[in-house]
Amino acid sequence: MLPKYWIHLAELTIAILLALAVYFSWRADRRDRSQLDSELAATKQLLATADARQHDRDTQLAQTLATLAAEKRTIVTPAQIVRELPSQISLPSPITLQTAPALPNSPTPKTNAVIPAEDLKSLYDFTIDCKACQSKLAAAQGDLTDERQKTAALTHERDDALRIARGGSAWRRIGRAAKWFLIGATAGAIAAKAAH
Repeated sequence: MLPKYWIHLAELTIAILLALAVYFSWRADRRDRSQLDSELAATKQLLATADARQHDRDTQLAQTLATLAAEKRTIVTPAQIVRELPSQISLPSPITLQTAPALPNSPTPKTNAVIPAEDLKSLYDFTIDCKACQSKLAAAQGDLTDERQKTAALTHERDDALRIARGGSAWRRIGRAAKWFLIGATAGAIAAKAAH
């Protein structure tokens, strides 16, 4: 048999070790939560700034599209189009309107636009560039849809990671607390049994 002194010393050592384990576990958990909270705050600020920039771009785009739609509605006659076209497309020579002489079966004269030959290449290039822009826009919209899906998935994953980092669900935290309680109760019972 061990002398009572050594048993009391072993009990005290076990109690001190358990207390130190609980204390250091609590400190590490508190430090991790503090770091997680600061990282979460920085991420929230980053997301808020990105949302504000996106909102500004969307507002500016809506204004630009409204201005362009208004121009499409107000400039409708051939004379207005010929007058405004050089401000939209750079052409080497201006497009002109010519009135064709009235024909016997058509009493009202027709107005025709005369496109100089040197303008044809610029107009063709403009239509090709327009198709390229439409293709880029379609690709960018597809990329945006994919990025939104990725962001939603990453947000869900981040929320799960935060929940786990904070100790999991309420049931999980209760289970962990019960485990530590049982460890402490077991250690106390062992110490009490050893004392008798």
